[in-house]
Parts: sequence; structure tokens; C-alpha cells
Amino acid sequence: MSQPPDQDIAALAKGGRTNFLGFVLRLGGTAPFLFIAGRFYGVEALGRYASALVIVELIAQLCVLGQRRGIAQRLSEDPREEVHVIADAMTLTLLISLGAAALLYLFPAPMFPSGQYNEWDRLLPLAIVANALTDIALAALAYRYNIAATVRARSLVEPWVQTLAAVAFLFILPAAGLALSFILAKIAALLVALWPLLRTFGLPRGWHPHPLRLGKLALLSAPLAGADMVEWGTRKLDIALLGFFTSPVAVGVYYAAQQVASLPQKLKTSFEPILGPVITRNLRDGNRAAIAAQVNQVGFWIIAAQAGIALALAIPGEAVMGLIGPQFVGGTGALTFLLMAEVVAATAVVSEAALVYVARLKNLWLSLATIALQAGLTVGGIMLVRHYELGDKFAAAAAAGALLLALGFASLAKGWLLGRAPAVLIGWAATRFLPEWAELALGLPAILFTYGFVIWHKGFGPEDRVLFRKNVGGSADPAQEGKQ
Repeated sequence: MSQPPDQDIAALAKGGRTNFLGFVLRLGGTAPFLFIAGRFYGVEALGRYASALVIVELIAQLCVLGQRRGIAQRLSEDPREEVHVIADAMTLTLLISLGAAALLYLFPAPMFPSGQYNEWDRLLPLAIVANALTDIALAALAYRYNIAATVRARSLVEPWVQTLAAVAFLFILPAAGLALSFILAKIAALLVALWPLLRTFGLPRGWHPHPLRLGKLALLSAPLAGADMVEWGTRKLDIALLGFFTSPVAVGVYYAAQQVASLPQKLKTSFEPILGPVITRNLRDGNRAAIAAQVNQVGFWIIAAQAGIALALAIPGEAVMGLIGPQFVGGTGALTFLLMAEVVAATAVVSEAALVYVARLKNLWLSLATIALQAGLTVGGIMLVRHYELGDKFAAAAAAGALLLALGFASLAKGWLLGRAPAVLIGWAATRFLPEWAELALGLPAILFTYGFVIWHKGFGPEDRVLFRKNVGGSADPAQEGKQ
């Protein structure tokens, strides 16, 4: 039985609010890690770590086989018990990820293009298994509108375990600190995700794996897997190419800029776990008009918020990068381009949340065209920088600019146009008249406040403000409707 449209919007708003809290918590855990990695482990070690993570996370994405989004559709359509559907997904992912991790451990060269690594670094593939299984568990919980589990696992436990472990390893085993802290963080997130999964769905009693059924699941998931891989690849291809064409130092600086710039991107993922189940339920009921309204509404929310955060981080960019370490200030140009790219990409990324269900192959071809364009522009930009001997910081900026161009300027939204002028004025004053510490402590909140004031009064209509209300249109959870 489908939910009324206002309850769908309320569900999206509730999920977005919950995961926005996760965005704030993740920021609180990620920022200290970048500071520790940049200041104490060093920019070169961070660069080697970043290059290895590109391959590790790519393989993890492949092992999930698109089920992070596809499991919602299968739970909606498969007549079997939900726990049996989840058991199939977990088993398939476990088998693939174990094989992939073993191969990458035996042949570690793709992780380390510079050829520099130690035995501890070779253990990074262990994180593939934990990360892939966590994605499946959290996606299944999101189908039941349990977004709090994602916040606990990905935004609270994972970043803080990584940060605290990185600090501990500085005194115990500094050569292994970055690699082992990453592995421990992924394992901790998996344990935190499995507990509510078992409590919600229980054990798969009476379930038995079947090779033909798992093979069919893999084939059905392939288009989604391709789309997920390409979407992820557009955010990691630049690091991989920089790793092949430049030094580990340049990769380290770029990685730090990318980690800061990815914070606005987390706002998109704030809605993704709840948007998938809402879309699949409306697809099952043939209500495509509701899907269009939901995608449009969520897209506007995300663009408005991303633009404000991007302004707040880009204007005092030198201070933000300098906080990680003096040698990272050269990445300010790359940071600015990357922040702009996240805003530009917002509409296309949110639209894909529906396209992966209604036009999988066409969406995949469009995604492949995008990443091919990005690859060409990135390599061309780096070659141009090397020809004129401009240095690594210009190579990083060229890679970021290529991403911006590939994602396209057509997605800049009304919220950005309405809010940018006064927010830019406040930001310029902060960087012109305040010292670096005050830029961050006073200037950044002032930019956000000014932008928020304008977008609330000039950009948001009544339907947009649903995001900030707790009780709209009844319960977001169908299971609660009878209790109202």
C-alpha cells in the first residue's frame, strides 16, 4: 500500500534531517584526522595512502555490485522473506570481496603506483570486505527507514575510530598508522551496522545459498554496479591520474582538498538512503508523477545547502587548507574548483537516483561518457602543466578544473544565484580584514548565516521548508500510521 505524497516528502525530510546530523558528526571526525595526517604523518605519506585508497575503494564499489541502491527494489518486488533477500545480497558480496581482497594483497602494485609501500600497507585490501558488507547492511536498514544506523556507522563510529587509531599508532607503530586506522574504522563500522540489521530482520532461518540464484542476482545488478562505479570514479579518477603523472606530495595535497570539498557532497548522500525506498515503492505502484516531484524537491534542497557550504569553505580556502598544514596551502585553487564542481553536479546526481531504476542502461552510457570526458580533460590539463613546467599545484588545479568542466555548468541552481552576492560580500570582508584564525572562527559562520538568511526568505517556498519541520503529513514510517 503506497503512502500519500505528503508522507513521502515527510519521509524524505526526516531522513535528510537525520543524515544531516551525520554530516555534522562526520565533519567533526574527519577534520581532526586530516590535521593529524597532514601535520604528523606528512604530506608524502598521505599521498601514498590516498593513491592506495583509490584502488581499495574502487574494488569495494565493484564488490557491492550496485546493491547499495538495488536492494531496495528487490525488497519491494521479491515475494520471499526480506531476510532471505538480504542474505543473498550479503553472501554474493562476501564471496566477491574476499576474492578481490586476496588478489589485491597478492598483487599490490595497482595500489602503489610510486612503488613505495610496506607490509602494513599491503593489508589495506582487508577493508574491502568490511566496507562492502557495511554498504549492504545499511541499505537494507534504510529500506525500513532506519537512517540512524547509517549515521552511527558512517558518521560517528567510522571517522572517530580512524582519528583515534591514527593518534594511537603515532606512538605505537607510525609506519602503519594510516593503513591500520583505515582498516579498523571499516571493521568498526561493519560491527555497528550488523547489530541493528540482526535486530530488525533476524537470522535467515531456512535460507540456503544457491549458485544459480546468486548468479542471476549478479547479472541483474550489473547495470547498477556500473553506474555506481562511474559515479564514484568521477570523484577518484583525478587522484589516480595524479598518482601516475605527479609526485606523492601533489597527491597528498589534492587528497586533502578533496576531503574538504567532499563535505557538501555528503548532503546528497544524506537523502540517498531514504530516496531509494521512496522511489522504488512509487515505481511499484506506477506513480511516476510522485517520483518526479520528489526528485525535484530533494534536488532543490541539496543545491541550496551545497552552495552555502561551498561558499563558506571556498572564500577562506587558504585558511582551511593551512589548518591541515602549511604545505597544503598550495591546494587552495584545487579546493575552489572541487567545491564548485560539487554544486554543479548536484542536479545530475539527484536525478540519477531515479534514473538507475527507470533507465539503467541509458544512465550508464551517460555516466561513461562523463567519466571519459573527465579523463581526457584531466590528462590534457596535466600534460599542459608539465609542458609549461608550472608545478604540482597547477597540476592539481587542472585535475579539479577538469572535473568541474566534465560535470557541467548547466546544473547551477536558483539558490546559488539568489544567495551568492551578499554571502560573497561577507566572505570577502572576512578574508580582507581578519587574521587566519578569525577567518575560520568568525568569517565562516558569518557567510553561512548570511547565505541562510537570504535563501530562507528569498529562495525557499512553503514546500521547501518541510525539511525543517518535524511533523508534516503524519508519520514518515508506514508502520507508525496505525499508531497516530
